[in-house]
Amino acid sequence: MAKKPPLDELLYTDELKKYHQNWGRKGDKALIAVDNAGTPVGAVWYRLFRREERGYGYVNDDTPELGIAIKKEVRGKGLGTKLMHSIIGEARSNSFKALSLSVDGNNTNTIELYRTLGFEEVGREGTSITMLLKITR
Repeated sequence: MAKKPPLDELLYTDELKKYHQNWGRKGDKALIAVDNAGTPVGAVWYRLFRREERGYGYVNDDTPELGIAIKKEVRGKGLGTKLMHSIIGEARSNSFKALSLSVDGNNTNTIELYRTLGFEEVGREGTSITMLLKITR
């Protein structure tokens, strides 16, 4: 198995740089959670993609793809759920009708969290599951 490159290299691969390059364009939204010292401990974001630049969880040009990252030391304490509720609220207030995401099929705890939030499986590619949340008013 090939060794994973360092994070600063990984973020600039063709597969991942589309998630952060030119941040701030229409349809981009991010929320960052900080601890009591002001240190970032988690983030959630969404971004619109066109079919020709689609991300891993792409569904269509009108549905933002969502991503989330939580530091290991604060996982399992409800932060991810709070961030997800907040970003779903942001998407609703920005009149999006759905959010999509991609998750590793072996990540059963995270898949269960997404299901409890209302996400449903809409596709599979390799070990990746694409899930969709229909946003109601």
